[in-house]
Amino acid sequence: MIPACFGQPTTPRSSSQCQLSQNLITCIYQIQLCNSPSYVTLSWSRTLFSHSLTIYASDAFSTTISLNSSTLSFFRTRPSSKSIYLTRRHFQKIKLYWDFTRAQFCQNYAEPESCFYIAISCNDRLEFFLGDLFDDFIRRSAALATTHQPTDPIILSRREHVFGSRSYTSRAQFLGSKHEIEIEYNGGMLRVKVDGKIRLVVKRLAWKFRGNEKIFIDDVEVEFYWDVFTWVNNSNGNYGNGHGVFVFQVGDGGVWPEIMGQEKRLMGKSLSVSSGPAMISLSPSPSNSSVLQWAEESSSDGGRSSCSSSTRSCGSNANSGFSLLLYAWRRD
Repeated sequence: MIPACFGQPTTPRSSSQCQLSQNLITCIYQIQLCNSPSYVTLSWSRTLFSHSLTIYASDAFSTTISLNSSTLSFFRTRPSSKSIYLTRRHFQKIKLYWDFTRAQFCQNYAEPESCFYIAISCNDRLEFFLGDLFDDFIRRSAALATTHQPTDPIILSRREHVFGSRSYTSRAQFLGSKHEIEIEYNGGMLRVKVDGKIRLVVKRLAWKFRGNEKIFIDDVEVEFYWDVFTWVNNSNGNYGNGHGVFVFQVGDGGVWPEIMGQEKRLMGKSLSVSSGPAMISLSPSPSNSSVLQWAEESSSDGGRSSCSSSTRSCGSNANSGFSLLLYAWRRD
């Protein structure tokens, strides 16, 4: 589990921005679903007025769970489940289970840190489990065919939207180790810190607003890419405060999660109010973003793709690496 603990976002400039930009996290996992290799995307969203999780599997199912909490017990989110029947090819019964009744969240962010579970079964066989309440889950699903706790799911990539003024913090896991990553932008200089230690300093961003460098985390080589064009070309306000794009890639990297829900609305709003080359280069589509193209081209097998229903050729070797993609939204 990778907690989503970022710095508290500063107050947005408008109510519409505030509604959209509280916390958005999208993770894609590699699993076996009904005896076939598959990918499951979890998209966590929390705004002032909503808190939800969308679970999505290409060509299989998509469902959204409301995580809104309440002080009244009657309205609290309770342990629940949902059955989905697939008739394509062969009859398959997929069942989703979840419990966020006691979920602990880091400050006001979307992804829970502890005391929750999400599970997926196919034809009464457990295929996916995320969380720390496995014993509770088994007690509530005694008929499920499982004899042991499954291994942790394989996370291929994680995309986060972080908000701040000069500093942006995230936590990520590189080959089994968890680390705190901080990106600082100040005085035309970019600093990348890992666990409080400076690993990279990029000066003269006016000329180096896009680039990539190698850094090492616990002797693991990590490729770091950045694109801060909108930040360094914002003096006349043509592009708004904009966002920087940062990619941390280990090995061949993972597939890009598909943009959906609140995240899609946020990116669409950014594109609709912007013009010129800045937003073209920072488009959410990997095929149109320079920094994402560099990360994609560095994969030796070319296996990175947007695992959507229309793009099913996800790389067979995707589990050989991991990618963290940060959209850092600047709020001055």
